[in-house]
Amino acid sequence: MNIRDFVDLKQLEEILISWSKATGMAAIALDDKGEYISGEIGCTDFCMKYTKGSEEGAKRCAKCDQEGRDVYFCHAGLMDFSKEIVVDGMHLGKIVGGQILPQEPNEEKFRAIAEELGIEPDEYIEALSKVHISSEESIRAGADLLGVVVNQLVANEYYQYKDKLATDHASASFENVVSYIHNINAYTKNLDKLEKNQKILALNASIESARAGEAGRGFAIVANKVGSLAADFGACNHQIKDELEHLMEAVGEITGQKM
Repeated sequence: MNIRDFVDLKQLEEILISWSKATGMAAIALDDKGEYISGEIGCTDFCMKYTKGSEEGAKRCAKCDQEGRDVYFCHAGLMDFSKEIVVDGMHLGKIVGGQILPQEPNEEKFRAIAEELGIEPDEYIEALSKVHISSEESIRAGADLLGVVVNQLVANEYYQYKDKLATDHASASFENVVSYIHNINAYTKNLDKLEKNQKILALNASIESARAGEAGRGFAIVANKVGSLAADFGACNHQIKDELEHLMEAVGEITGQKM
């Protein structure tokens, strides 16, 4: 099951935007295949334009994205996070982000990183100056909160989606039941005709056996058998009608419709 099937992605993105504005952190939602299901919200030039913009930086970022769990320091010295989206044991995607500093940066350290990545140091430091700074405790708390909120949203919409599928299936099943009831009702009307024909046949057989007198004794036995079968057939048909009537009443109570 893909998260796109049931989650309101616009609402999810609105939550990410509000959270990003409140915390100063970046956030991106991905599905279980790693494809974006939101925009790159609150992302910094330091990460997206410069660090990932360099060949070596992109390789290191990809490694961090693959191996990073919970809240962690990335290769470039910023704090990032990865929060799994899980419902009923199913992994449906994750929220990744961060791109934030837990303290004032050591400029020399970041100049050295710029040299390693082949990035112009002054431009790198200028981009670094625009990265939001917050305490590590606040960063971890903010990431945890976003993980909880997103998982609650997804779980709520997942269960609503499942309920709707179940309701639609039940409605379809009831429609089938109603159709079957109407078909059976039509069959019982045909059985009524057969019952009448059997009774007429039994009556005619009795009359013919009486006319035949002694010679019609064997014919009379057959006539009695036909009459007995007609009676049994009628009783069975009436029982079917009674059960059908009870079934129609039960379905009517469930659906709220008079059958």
